[in-house]
Amino acid sequence: MKKAFVLVVLFILPIVAYLFFASGINNFGRLPVLTENLEDISFGDSEITLDRKITILGFLGSDVEFKKGNAFNLNQKIYKPFFEFKEFQIVMIVPLGNESKVAELKKELGNLVDIRNWKFAFGTNAEIQTFFNGLQTDLSLDDTMATPYVFIIDKDMSLRGRTDDEDEGTKYGFNTTSVAELNNKMEDDVKIILAEYRSALKKNNADRSNP
Repeated sequence: MKKAFVLVVLFILPIVAYLFFASGINNFGRLPVLTENLEDISFGDSEITLDRKITILGFLGSDVEFKKGNAFNLNQKIYKPFFEFKEFQIVMIVPLGNESKVAELKKELGNLVDIRNWKFAFGTNAEIQTFFNGLQTDLSLDDTMATPYVFIIDKDMSLRGRTDDEDEGTKYGFNTTSVAELNNKMEDDVKIILAEYRSALKKNNADRSNP
């Protein structure tokens, strides 16, 4: 009996504690809203929308070939674990004239995973800049209309992020150049927002079954 108790203390309790704390942020956290009432995408493919979608939004710019590493990082670390979630998508904004470069990128990404939820919207530089400004972040686009940062947009077309990030304070986006940031921060935040909607869906289903 004593040996069994010791085994529980030494092995079982640490595992239970780890699982509790590891899942706590996803079960009990809520990702802050940083910008509300974003405009939907009004250029490019008319079927691309942020409305009622959980979107990872990025600005790929015209130097697509030099941003492939960022796209592959995002594909492997964020898209692959979550793309089967029904309303999840990645939307990349790209300047007009880069359609062939994007087609090549899609082909390469498609060798690694089903890319049905990778979307690309093409617009003029002015359209892209106006759309980016609507996010109201502390970041900017470079001369190619690109940024390495991507943004989490919820189903109500609000920008989600962090207000107490240990490195940046208010964190609007996630740097796709950094695998560590995608692993240690963005993946957790995507889990949080997906957990929010799973919880809301369960509550709605429970309410319907108990009128």
